[in-house]
Amino acid sequence: MSDLIAYSGLFTAALVAATILPMQSEVILVALLLNGDQPAALLLLVASIGNILGSVINWMLGRSLDRLRSRFWAKPDPQALVRATNWYQRWGKWTLLLSWAPFIGDPLTVVAGVLREPFLPFLALVSVAKVGRYLFVYGVTMGVINW
Repeated sequence: MSDLIAYSGLFTAALVAATILPMQSEVILVALLLNGDQPAALLLLVASIGNILGSVINWMLGRSLDRLRSRFWAKPDPQALVRATNWYQRWGKWTLLLSWAPFIGDPLTVVAGVLREPFLPFLALVSVAKVGRYLFVYGVTMGVINW
Protein backbone atom coordinates (compact mmCIF):
# COMPACT_ATOMS: atom_id res chain seq x y z
CA MET A 1 0.00 0.00 0.00
CA SER A 2 2.83 2.43 0.76
CA ASP A 3 4.15 1.97 -2.79
CA LEU A 4 0.77 2.96 -4.18
CA ILE A 5 0.76 6.08 -1.98
CA ALA A 6 4.31 6.96 -3.01
CA TYR A 7 3.68 6.54 -6.73
CA SER A 8 0.28 8.24 -6.73
CA GLY A 9 1.58 11.13 -4.62
CA LEU A 10 4.58 11.60 -6.93
CA PHE A 11 2.38 11.36 -10.04
CA THR A 12 -0.09 13.92 -8.66
CA ALA A 13 2.67 16.31 -7.58
CA ALA A 14 4.38 16.04 -10.98
CA LEU A 15 1.12 16.57 -12.85
CA VAL A 16 0.08 19.60 -10.78
CA ALA A 17 3.62 21.03 -10.96
CA ALA A 18 3.39 21.10 -14.76
CA THR A 19 0.10 22.98 -14.82
CA ILE A 20 -0.31 26.67 -14.12
CA LEU A 21 -0.78 25.84 -10.42
CA PRO A 22 2.31 26.39 -8.27
CA MET A 23 3.91 23.20 -6.96
CA GLN A 24 7.28 21.48 -6.89
CA SER A 25 7.60 17.77 -7.60
CA GLU A 26 11.38 17.55 -7.34
CA VAL A 27 11.33 17.59 -3.53
CA ILE A 28 9.04 14.56 -3.45
CA LEU A 29 11.13 12.75 -6.06
CA VAL A 30 14.34 13.42 -4.12
CA ALA A 31 12.76 12.22 -0.86
CA LEU A 32 11.56 9.00 -2.50
CA LEU A 33 14.92 8.44 -4.19
CA LEU A 34 16.78 8.90 -0.91
CA ASN A 35 14.32 6.63 0.90
CA GLY A 36 15.22 3.84 -1.52
CA ASP A 37 12.04 1.78 -1.09
CA GLN A 38 10.98 2.08 -4.75
CA PRO A 39 13.09 1.47 -7.85
CA ALA A 40 14.57 4.73 -9.14
CA ALA A 41 13.65 3.94 -12.75
CA LEU A 42 10.00 3.52 -11.82
CA LEU A 43 9.99 6.76 -9.81
CA LEU A 44 11.52 8.61 -12.78
CA LEU A 45 8.93 7.09 -15.11
CA VAL A 46 5.98 8.01 -12.87
CA ALA A 47 7.24 11.58 -12.34
CA SER A 48 7.93 12.04 -16.05
CA ILE A 49 4.52 10.75 -17.15
CA GLY A 50 2.73 12.95 -14.62
CA ASN A 51 4.72 16.03 -15.59
CA ILE A 52 4.28 15.43 -19.32
CA LEU A 53 0.54 14.91 -18.84
CA GLY A 54 0.36 18.22 -16.94
CA SER A 55 1.97 19.96 -19.91
CA VAL A 56 -0.50 18.29 -22.25
CA ILE A 57 -3.30 19.73 -20.10
CA ASN A 58 -1.70 23.18 -20.50
CA TRP A 59 -1.51 22.68 -24.27
CA MET A 60 -5.18 21.72 -24.35
CA LEU A 61 -6.06 24.78 -22.24
CA GLY A 62 -4.10 26.93 -24.68
CA ARG A 63 -5.99 25.46 -27.62
CA SER A 64 -9.26 26.28 -25.82
CA LEU A 65 -8.25 29.62 -24.32
CA ASP A 66 -10.51 31.69 -26.56
CA ARG A 67 -13.57 29.76 -25.38
CA LEU A 68 -12.44 29.67 -21.73
CA ARG A 69 -11.35 33.30 -21.17
CA SER A 70 -14.41 34.09 -19.08
CA ARG A 71 -13.67 31.32 -16.57
CA PHE A 72 -11.72 32.44 -13.50
CA TRP A 73 -9.48 29.35 -13.55
CA ALA A 74 -8.48 29.84 -17.19
CA LYS A 75 -6.77 33.18 -16.69
CA PRO A 76 -3.00 32.61 -16.74
CA ASP A 77 -0.63 35.30 -15.51
CA PRO A 78 -0.76 37.89 -18.34
CA GLN A 79 2.89 38.91 -17.96
CA ALA A 80 4.11 35.31 -18.05
CA LEU A 81 1.91 34.63 -21.08
CA VAL A 82 3.28 37.68 -22.92
CA ARG A 83 6.87 36.67 -22.09
CA ALA A 84 6.25 33.12 -23.21
CA THR A 85 4.54 34.27 -26.41
CA ASN A 86 7.51 36.50 -27.25
CA TRP A 87 9.94 33.62 -26.68
CA TYR A 88 7.77 31.26 -28.69
CA GLN A 89 7.39 33.63 -31.60
CA ARG A 90 11.12 34.28 -31.64
CA TRP A 91 12.42 30.72 -31.26
CA GLY A 92 9.46 28.60 -32.34
CA LYS A 93 8.72 25.12 -31.07
CA TRP A 94 12.28 24.72 -29.77
CA THR A 95 11.34 26.87 -26.79
CA LEU A 96 9.45 23.82 -25.54
CA LEU A 97 12.84 22.44 -24.51
CA LEU A 98 12.54 25.04 -21.72
CA SER A 99 9.21 23.63 -20.55
CA TRP A 100 10.99 22.28 -17.46
CA ALA A 101 12.06 25.78 -16.37
CA PRO A 102 10.38 27.53 -13.44
CA PHE A 103 8.12 30.51 -14.23
CA ILE A 104 8.43 30.34 -18.04
CA GLY A 105 7.98 26.61 -18.74
CA ASP A 106 4.29 26.30 -17.93
CA PRO A 107 3.25 29.41 -19.87
CA LEU A 108 5.28 28.15 -22.86
CA THR A 109 3.18 25.00 -22.98
CA VAL A 110 -0.02 27.07 -22.85
CA VAL A 111 1.28 29.33 -25.63
CA ALA A 112 2.11 26.27 -27.74
CA GLY A 113 -1.58 25.41 -27.58
CA VAL A 114 -2.70 28.97 -28.28
CA LEU A 115 -0.41 29.15 -31.33
CA ARG A 116 -1.64 25.73 -32.49
CA GLU A 117 1.63 23.81 -32.26
CA PRO A 118 0.90 20.31 -33.62
CA PHE A 119 0.54 17.77 -30.83
CA LEU A 120 3.24 15.23 -31.77
CA PRO A 121 6.14 17.74 -32.04
CA PHE A 122 4.85 19.35 -28.82
CA LEU A 123 4.78 16.00 -27.05
CA ALA A 124 8.25 15.00 -28.27
CA LEU A 125 9.96 18.24 -27.22
CA VAL A 126 8.18 18.46 -23.86
CA SER A 127 9.01 14.81 -23.15
CA VAL A 128 12.71 15.40 -23.82
CA ALA A 129 12.69 18.43 -21.51
CA LYS A 130 10.73 16.84 -18.67
CA VAL A 131 12.57 13.50 -18.68
CA GLY A 132 15.89 15.34 -18.95
CA ARG A 133 15.08 17.47 -15.93
CA TYR A 134 14.17 14.45 -13.79
CA LEU A 135 17.30 12.59 -14.94
CA PHE A 136 19.33 15.60 -13.86
CA VAL A 137 17.60 15.64 -10.46
CA TYR A 138 18.32 11.92 -10.14
CA GLY A 139 21.96 12.42 -11.09
CA VAL A 140 22.49 15.20 -8.55
CA THR A 141 20.59 13.33 -5.81
CA MET A 142 22.45 10.07 -6.28
CA GLY A 143 25.86 11.69 -6.72
CA VAL A 144 26.19 10.75 -10.39
CA ILE A 145 26.43 14.45 -11.24
CA ASN A 146 28.65 16.49 -8.96
CA TRP A 147 27.05 19.89 -8.81
